[in-house]
Amino acid sequence: MSELPPAERPNDNRSGNWLIALVLIAIGAIFLLQNLGVLNVFFIHNWWALFILLGTAGAWGTAWRIYQSSGRRVTPQVTGAFIGGLFPLAVALIFLFNLNWGNIWPIFLIIAGLAVLARNFGQPGQPSN
Repeated sequence: MSELPPAERPNDNRSGNWLIALVLIAIGAIFLLQNLGVLNVFFIHNWWALFILLGTAGAWGTAWRIYQSSGRRVTPQVTGAFIGGLFPLAVALIFLFNLNWGNIWPIFLIIAGLAVLARNFGQPGQPSN
């Protein structure tokens, strides 16, 4: 049997979308229960910062998809996507816990340094970009 040309192959990009779907369903359920008076979870003043976590979920879903497609190997692309998710995670945590940006800003330098390290430490025998 011949393989379908790339334009006719089914799009199997659904594997990482389940994470985003679960996050959206959970947030929607929390809002619904809050509106119905069943649940009182908005004791966190900056609850809206939870939406920033969607960026983290997307980046980590991408990292997982790359990890799976590369034969379950941790590649620079996997670590890059994972570390990329740390930026929105840090921002969300700063807002959620009302942390002082003046004290916390070095975390972004640390994350950037981790990103550079992840990029420069490729697999042995492969040149890094």
